[in-house]
Amino acid sequence: MSYINVNEDNFKKEVLQSDIPVLVDFWAPWCHFCLVAAPVVEEIADELDGKIKVCKFNCDEAQELALSYGVSSIPAFMIFKGGEKKDELVGMTSKSEMLSFIEKNM
Repeated sequence: MSYINVNEDNFKKEVLQSDIPVLVDFWAPWCHFCLVAAPVVEEIADELDGKIKVCKFNCDEAQELALSYGVSSIPAFMIFKGGEKKDELVGMTSKSEMLSFIEKNM
């Protein structure tokens, strides 16, 4: 498993203070599309290990933090670089679309 589960306690350290770009998957266990996207996110985490950090954030566990980043629909994927949110992709997406999204934000 090459992804990291993040929450309110470690979000700053793992995402905002990361030395490499971070893809954060904002999801919830009741979200069908989030569960469908999970294997794709895990594949990308394995394939790009060391080039980008992949984190999963359960929105049910910290709704205020998710809302502070504008998450109003899930799954939502955000790229953070240098401690700042650079871009986001909302909704179900293919692996190739996700890789293109990541590549354009590296």
